Amino acid sequence: MSYFLGRATELKQLENLMQRKKACIAVVKGRRRIGKSRLIKEFAKDKVFLPFAGIAPTNTVSAQEQRNSFAGQLSALFNVPTVIYDDWVAVLAALTVQLTHKPTVLLFDEISWMGSQDKTFIPKLKNWWDLVLQDYPNILLVFCGSISTWIEENIINSTAFFGRIALYIDLQELSLAESYAMLRKQGITLSTHDVFKLLSITGGVPWYLEQIEAGQTADENIARLCFRRSGLLVHEFDRIFSDLFEGKGIIYQKIINALCGSMKNLAQLRGDLHYPEGQALGKYLNHLIISGYVTKHYSWSMQTGHIGKQNLYRLSDNYLRFFLKYIEPNLPKIEKNSFADVTLTALPGFKSLMGLQVENLLLNNRAPLLNALDIKPQDVVADNPYLQKAASRRKGCQIDYMIQTQSRNLFICEFKFNTQELKMNVIDDMKEKIKRLSVPKGFGICPVLVHFGDVSDAVHDTRYFFKIIDMSSLLI
Repeated sequence: MSYFLGRATELKQLENLMQRKKACIAVVKGRRRIGKSRLIKEFAKDKVFLPFAGIAPTNTVSAQEQRNSFAGQLSALFNVPTVIYDDWVAVLAALTVQLTHKPTVLLFDEISWMGSQDKTFIPKLKNWWDLVLQDYPNILLVFCGSISTWIEENIINSTAFFGRIALYIDLQELSLAESYAMLRKQGITLSTHDVFKLLSITGGVPWYLEQIEAGQTADENIARLCFRRSGLLVHEFDRIFSDLFEGKGIIYQKIINALCGSMKNLAQLRGDLHYPEGQALGKYLNHLIISGYVTKHYSWSMQTGHIGKQNLYRLSDNYLRFFLKYIEPNLPKIEKNSFADVTLTALPGFKSLMGLQVENLLLNNRAPLLNALDIKPQDVVADNPYLQKAASRRKGCQIDYMIQTQSRNLFICEFKFNTQELKMNVIDDMKEKIKRLSVPKGFGICPVLVHFGDVSDAVHDTRYFFKIIDMSSLLI
């Protein structure tokens, strides 16, 4: 059974549009499986809901077949004969006949598939809006799709719809608390350790979370989804890239492979890929950022708080990271079902990989961390992973997560997804990082330990850490 949780802000935004009592356009984009269509369906449950979806592109899917599919959906919704239309003007006119003045949500889902084969689709859609749909007082027209780059170029940044879009939603993953609540709704009663293990692979992607089955351990769920030949997440990677980049996915795959090991700046990435100067690497990176798979981390000057020129790029999607690190290298064995009965914790490097995956998960969920530290978002000057490059007078230093506040305090956060008790060496490691860090005069240093598992009494007794945060508390 599918449960709808979260999205309170987005539902409120959509409801505010309907309260205007005039026709409005909303755009909803986000990564594959993030729940875009489900959000609109939930919002429209007490309204007239008219959903239309483009069909997945293949070498044989033409513009006419997209129109035929739309006409077939129109026929099914209104129980009218199916008519073949050779032009989008005629298709949209046929839909207009069926519209009423009741509160209506009109969804054009996977709109990039719907219109990518016909260069006249967008201008004809724009004319339909201008000349027809604006006269209906209670219609919300929603454009939705997973190919965020197409939506950016053809709708959001297009002159055709300039000034016409009333709401833009970039749908993100569910929060840690929402993801945990969803698992509990599904009957998952596993330990918080196992919940983090699952979330380290699925992130807060609703469709992935829905595949977790009650009555199975975390390892059994992971093995079923990721390490069996028929596992749903075994071939999800191929679907992502075939859908998103329409056969142009090779360069994008090279980029995410290069980012899988560690964060990199543009120069490092260019060197790893042997990509020539002055070509479109920045554009491809931006496409991955828009699509929700890569995050750009701005560097900043601690002294001034100003954004710096050097930026780091991180593969921030937990599923892609796990696929590249553990599923892809083992695909030949998975295809032979050699992993069907394997104990995951016995696999080489699995434990350390989980630590990195959880670290990435926490970076994608900063709000509960800030709340646990009693830091208001408006007090944050900058917060990101921090990389200090080695120079002649200083050593290199990498901070898992650093927060600079208006009061000139630096919160130095160390993430530890540990199963064994943390002892005094965790303090030694933190002291070494802080010693290497080049900090301006007058700044306060607040070391923070974010951990899972036990922390020894000796560590607590030193009162060294400004705060020790148990990850389990972030799930509530």
